Amino acid sequence: MKKFQLSLDDTREAIKKISEKTIVFAFNENTILSALDLKEIYKYQFYDCLIIATALENNCTILYSEDMQHNQLIENKLTIINPFMKNISAVTN
Repeated sequence: MKKFQLSLDDTREAIKKISEKTIVFAFNENTILSALDLKEIYKYQFYDCLIIATALENNCTILYSEDMQHNQLIENKLTIINPFMKNISAVTN
């Protein structure tokens, strides 16, 4: 895709490889409504809020993202960590 300059076939292959090594969570109507609420509160883009809402619904405690505010605590449950920041300290739960 554009950000990584991958072809569609390469993107499909990357998604298959990632899916083999990780847990993939789906979202539903309630997730979308939660994302809209989160957007209003935290002022992130809708698709970022959709990711956050999905993480919260699945009891995740850490969300790795370079696009959101490092160390922000969402809903007192989910901490956003930028994995590319220098000298970040590990978050343990």
